[in-house]
Formats: sequence, C-alpha cells, structure tokens
Amino acid sequence: MELLLERDYHPEATDGILSCEERFLCFTIELPWRENRRLVSCIPEGRYRLALRFSERHRWHLMLLDVPGRTLILIHKANNALKELKGCIAPVTEQLSPGIGRNSHTAFRMLMKKVRACIDEGERVWLTVKNLSDRYHSTLVPS
Repeated sequence: MELLLERDYHPEATDGILSCEERFLCFTIELPWRENRRLVSCIPEGRYRLALRFSERHRWHLMLLDVPGRTLILIHKANNALKELKGCIAPVTEQLSPGIGRNSHTAFRMLMKKVRACIDEGERVWLTVKNLSDRYHSTLVPS
C-alpha cells in the first residue's frame, strides 16, 4: 500500500494531507522544518516504509523506517504539534491552525485499521512525504 503525505510548511508548524490511492484519509500535524534536527523538526521529504510498533506510552502505533539522521519517528495521536510531538507525525480529523488539530484519536484509529490490515496480509506499507506545492508546480504556466 502506498500512502501520500502532502505538506504545507509554516514557520510555526507543518500541516499535511494524508491520502491513499488519491483518496483523502485525514489531515496531519508536525513540527516545522528545522533542518531535520532531532526533537524540533519534521523529517525530510522522501519515501519511508512503515512498521507496526508497540510501546507503553503510545500502545500500538506506526514507525517510519530508515529516516536519514533520525530514529524513532512515529505516527501517533496528538492534537498540538509543539506540545506533543518531537519529530513525529500525528493524524487529525480537522486542522484548526498550523500545528493544531482536532480528534486525533479518531483519525489515528482509522489509519491504524487500514495499515494494520495490509501489514497483517503480508503487504508492505510505504509513506511518501512531499511538498503540497509540488502537486501544482508542474501545471503552472510561466509568464
């Protein structure tokens, strides 16, 4: 399965739209881009394999594998990027302002159900992270 996260970068946070096969799944919130520095930055754009992971704090959640220069990049529940994330990605059902979302629990549960079903069937799950403006860049006509 291929997931696509298209990001919109803001000075204070990064917002995103998560889709699968061109179908909207949920919104996302992350920390702002700060040169991929640990604990304070979102991760670089790229393609990452997802794996299931369990911890006492987050219970079952997702982990991105082979992120350059980073470890333990997770997808877990959070509604406020600056207060609850340290480089991870949080799905939300609604974006209220940059880095602030609502109903992360609902969005996370839906995403986990979809991803877990694929992994349980032996399928690999990939997440491609891109800049949202890339979608429109190729359609712009030079003046």
